[in-house]
Amino acid sequence: MSQTPGPRPDVLTDHAVESLLQDTTPWLSCEECFERMDTYAEAAVHDPQHLDAAMTAHLRGCSACDEEAQSLIDLLQAP
Repeated sequence: MSQTPGPRPDVLTDHAVESLLQDTTPWLSCEECFERMDTYAEAAVHDPQHLDAAMTAHLRGCSACDEEAQSLIDLLQAP
């Protein structure tokens, strides 16, 4: 078995680099995010001007939580 490393992966996309460099302060863990998800989604639906800086920063950097939040928002907006 060869000890030579395999080929390097492709270069990071601009989007991937931007995601890695996002300012995520104020920091919020996924657990804390899920605890606040219902309140955040309801506020996003009922008040488009609502701002939760910690949730916004976390969702910008965490695709799993962002997908969950968007699914909940879509569900709340469904007729």
